Amino acid sequence: MTKGDIYTKEIITRILEEGCWDQDPRPKYADGTKAHTLSVNHGMCTYDLAKGEIPLITLRPIATKSSIGELLWIYQDESNDLNVLRDKYGVTWWDEWDIGNRTIGSVYGETVRRHNLMKNLLQGLKENPDGRRHIINLWQESDFLEPHGLKPCAFLTEWNVRHGQDGMDYLDMCLVQRSSDFLTAGCINQVQYVVLQYLVARHLNLRPGRFTWFYNNIQIYDRHLDQAHELLQRDGIECQPKIVLNEEKQNFYDFQVEDVQIVDYPKELIKKKNPQLKFEIGI
Repeated sequence: MTKGDIYTKEIITRILEEGCWDQDPRPKYADGTKAHTLSVNHGMCTYDLAKGEIPLITLRPIATKSSIGELLWIYQDESNDLNVLRDKYGVTWWDEWDIGNRTIGSVYGETVRRHNLMKNLLQGLKENPDGRRHIINLWQESDFLEPHGLKPCAFLTEWNVRHGQDGMDYLDMCLVQRSSDFLTAGCINQVQYVVLQYLVARHLNLRPGRFTWFYNNIQIYDRHLDQAHELLQRDGIECQPKIVLNEEKQNFYDFQVEDVQIVDYPKELIKKKNPQLKFEIGI
C-alpha cells in the first residue's frame, strides 16, 4: 500500500470507532434529506516528498487530472468562473454552488485574485526565503459579505524554506483544512496541494520537502458508510507514485495540466482490483 492508503484506513477506522453524529447539519442531498455526518476533530497526515512519500491512494481510482485542473483554476487563473473551469479543465463538480451567474461568488480564486495572494507568496519566498510569514489564507471575512457559494474548506497554507543538512534547499508546506468530506475528497485535496507545492518549488528552484495536512473536522456522510466499510476491506496495491513536472518549464504561471504527470501509478490495475465507488454528495 501507499502511505496514503495507510492513512486512509487509519482515518476511516477512527471515524467509525470514535465519531459523533451531527444533529442539525447544513448540507442536504439532492432529494432534500438532511445529509448527516459521522465525524472526529483534529488530526494530521505528513509526507516527506523528498523520500518519495505521497498522499495518493490505490484503494479506489483518483481523478488526478481533473483535480490538478481545479487547483490551477484557483491559484493560477485566479478565477471563480464556472465556464472557465468547465471549458478549460472539463470540471463541472462546482456547478452545484453556482450563485446564479455561472460563478461561485467571492471565494477561492476570486479571493486569490482580489488579495494578490499567489503573487505575494512567490515574491515573498523569493525575496525572504528564511521568513516565517509566507501564508495564503482564503478565509477572508470581508469577501464573505458578498454573495458566494461554499466557503473554502482547504483554506490555509504555510510555507517554509529549509536548508537541509545535505546541502539542498527544500520547500516545506502545511495545509490546514477546516472540514473534509473524507471519502470523496480527502485524497484529492492532499494531492492537489502537493502538486501546488511542487509547482512553487520549481518556480523558486527549490526541492519539494515535507507536506503536512492538518484537518479540523473530518467526516463520513451517513450515505457513505457502506463505502467506508468496503474501503477497509480492500487491499492496496504496492507502488510508489511520483509527480513529474515538465523539465522545460519553471514559471508557475506557464504550467498547464499536461505539464504535471503522475507516473508509476497503476490506474488500470486500480480500476480492475479496486473499482470506483459512488458517493452521493451533500450540498
